[in-house]
Order: sequence, then structure tokens, then C-alpha cells
Amino acid sequence: MTAFLFEPRPQPSLPIIGDARRFPVRRILCVGQNYAAHAREMGSDPEKQTPFFFSKPADAVVTDGADPAYPSATAQLHYEAELVAAIGEGGRIVGWAAGCDLTRRDLQAQAKAAGRPWDAAKGFDQSAPCGAITLGALPKPDGSIVLTVNGETRQSSVLSDMILNPDQIVAAAGGLWTLQPGDLIFTGTPSGVGPVVRGDKVAVAIEGLAPLSFEIV
Repeated sequence: MTAFLFEPRPQPSLPIIGDARRFPVRRILCVGQNYAAHAREMGSDPEKQTPFFFSKPADAVVTDGADPAYPSATAQLHYEAELVAAIGEGGRIVGWAAGCDLTRRDLQAQAKAAGRPWDAAKGFDQSAPCGAITLGALPKPDGSIVLTVNGETRQSSVLSDMILNPDQIVAAAGGLWTLQPGDLIFTGTPSGVGPVVRGDKVAVAIEGLAPLSFEIV
């Protein structure tokens, strides 16, 4: 039996709709600026865009109705609604979920200006709220993706507005990493990103998938 210096943390995992089993999260990869309107609002030209990725640790996932805490070291915590692809055997997509990429936007701007990595801006604790996984094919590939804050719509688009579709994203990621069962890929956010504060109630609805909702505490 392997002895550890201290007790390992529990395996991060997500619930699966209609299944008593859970999806063990291995790592979280995220594709940046994958909707043209969002690329423009972030100051990029979508016509010149090439796929790029950043990552979050597996234990950044927030699920099962838990509420993420407002993180330290930021005055600009932003929401980003995202379709999440769940990877299974053979590096193939086996399911889907609604997710939210929480971002310390001020730290991201500082990192961009200095040409530094985005880790502190994107990969902080509790930065990846995610709903339950629906196994199988994406129910509505051109379905709506909507984020509300306190009941007010802030982001509204359709999945077909992605620059790269999910299969293309997985192919691009597979050229950089060996995708493994348990990987999650956040596939990008529409335009309309903005700030949230403590007490704000955030909801992400993607047509055909289980909704995601949480409060910033």
C-alpha cells in the first residue's frame, strides 16, 4: 500500500444526468476567444485568430449546487458562459455541460500588457463552475447559450456562432496534448462578458443541457 505524507485530496468529479456514476475530472483546458464578437470585444481580430488554450486545475471545478467564493487579489471578477465538452476513452467527446469560466479580468489585463502567463487570472480556486454532464451527442449544436446575472440577460448567442466547432477544438487540443478520459474542454464564450460581485446570482442555460446556477459568496 502506498503511504502518503498527507491524505490526498478527494477526486474532483461532476454528476451525470440519469446516471449514478460520476465523471472524474482529470484537467480543464479552455479555448480562448472562440466567438467572433467576443474576440472583438477583447480587442482581437477574429479573422486573424488561431486556436489558443489556457488551463485550470481540476480542483477549480465547482459543482453540485456549490457557490464559488469571490477570489482574492481582484476588483474585476468576470463571468464567461461556456459549453463544456467532456472527454472519454480515445480522446473523444462523450458528454456536455454548461460551464462558467470565472476570470480575474484586471489580472488578465496586467498579464497581457506584460506578456506574462494568465495562470493567476484564469486558474484560481473555484474558477470553473460546471453543471451536470449530459452523455451522448450534443442535443442542439446550434442551440442557444444564455447567461443571466440576477435574472438580467448579459450574454445571449447560439453555439453555431463558434469560430471553431467542438470537434475542431478537440482536434486542435489533441495536437498539443494527449487527451485522456476525464479531461474537460471549455469551448469559449460569447460576447457580453462583464463583472460580478458578492451576492450576485449567475445562471447559464444551454439549450438541451442541464442548467448551471450559483451565487458569488
